[in-house]
Amino acid sequence: MIEFRSVRKTYPDGTTAVDDFDLVIPSRTTTVFVGSSGCGKTTLLRMINRMVDPTSGSVQIDGSDVAGVDPVKLRRSIGYVMQNSGLLPHRKVVDNIATVPLLTGVSKADARKRALELMDTVGLDRAFADRYPSQLSGGQQQRVGVARGLAVDPNILLMDEPFGAVDPLVRNDLQDELIRLQRELGKTVVFVTHDIDEAFKLGDQVVILKKGGEIAQQGTPSEILAEPADDFVANFIGAGRGRRALRVEQTPTGPIVVDGEGRAAGVLTGPVQVVDAAAAVEQTPRSDA
Repeated sequence: MIEFRSVRKTYPDGTTAVDDFDLVIPSRTTTVFVGSSGCGKTTLLRMINRMVDPTSGSVQIDGSDVAGVDPVKLRRSIGYVMQNSGLLPHRKVVDNIATVPLLTGVSKADARKRALELMDTVGLDRAFADRYPSQLSGGQQQRVGVARGLAVDPNILLMDEPFGAVDPLVRNDLQDELIRLQRELGKTVVFVTHDIDEAFKLGDQVVILKKGGEIAQQGTPSEILAEPADDFVANFIGAGRGRRALRVEQTPTGPIVVDGEGRAAGVLTGPVQVVDAAAAVEQTPRSDA
């Protein structure tokens, strides 16, 4: 579990990026920080591995303040995936993945073996092992970045807008891959994005941030969609523009789903069933036992 306790970050120029921030991130789930530029989401992410230290307050992992852990040791124990992959251009794919294990004392042979296994895990053909990053597509480079982030089998994986620089189709594939990996590996993932659709797709817990790291709303995607906390959240998620107000419209070729502005948003793959949760509870037979 990761916990932020009354965290504040003020930079030397007087800019306060985060002010009095409190949040609990449950273990083995994906929490997404989402917001526009300047809301403090990347600052918060980097506090977890001490790339940024808070001015006041504390960040704790399983009850221990990270301020008491050597920064280098801490970073080597936490996976980190960034935008544009951050790969070393002069090192081959397999060597990029093996970087952190080698730094922690793993033998070269074992580190290479682990790197090849991780290529399988992230869906990257082993034939790419001896290529350089420049010889890969953007999506392939990001898969290498994810593999490198998992190389020491960390409990925590930090992901700072990792899919922001690839095209929409590749981005969707990478999102699906992350969902699959999380289902298999069960890491504590902290993900940063400015894209609310990405946040809703990936997050078990979504934290919508305003400027200064103020939490506008946190909850599951369904909780936020069903009941936006205020107009800011409603506008941010698109409810105020009809983007989330979907309806079924009949066409000559069959029913489709359209948004509030009449644009096609999808197709129906089965019958629509609307369940009133409150009514269902009332109608559930009660036991006298």
